[in-house]
Amino acid sequence: MQQSAVPELAHTTTRPIHWVATATALAGVVALSSVLQPGSATAAQPGPGTKAAKVATAPPDPAKADFPLDCGPTKLLVQKKASADLDGDGHPETVAVVRCDASMGTPPDGVYVLTQAADAKKPRVVATLVDPKDRLTVTDFAVRDGAVTATFLGYSSSDVPSCCPDVKDRAKWQWKGGAFVRSTPSGAQSV
Repeated sequence: MQQSAVPELAHTTTRPIHWVATATALAGVVALSSVLQPGSATAAQPGPGTKAAKVATAPPDPAKADFPLDCGPTKLLVQKKASADLDGDGHPETVAVVRCDASMGTPPDGVYVLTQAADAKKPRVVATLVDPKDRLTVTDFAVRDGAVTATFLGYSSSDVPSCCPDVKDRAKWQWKGGAFVRSTPSGAQSV
């Protein structure tokens, strides 16, 4: 009989107790892993054609914009404003209702869409939704679900005095095909 150069080690011989201990440890790991589960995943792979998320940017500030409105000696007044990503590019636009701050009467409103490039110091007007030359006064205004809606008062003819608008109308604008398209919202009617 030939003798091994390495002495026999006690732990190299398996006994039934070793198998029981290994099976118990394995059962414990399986049981523990079924109790301690990681939280459900919240991330998803983008589908085909999905744009990557853009870095959040601040919406354009209408107080810094140059509006195409000549107020003469009076200052320009921003009546209302709202911001949202209207064209789906990942950057917010601001819609502003502005008028001249006249001491008497109710000057007409203009509704403008502003955008601002990341490297620009001032926002710029990219669309005029309501031109002050149309002699309209915006009474209700909102930006929701990628659309701009407004209710305004106007005049049926130039003979109607400025004190007494005789037309009430509603409009909705949405970005489609590279421009803001105007439509009449459901339930709108003229007075």
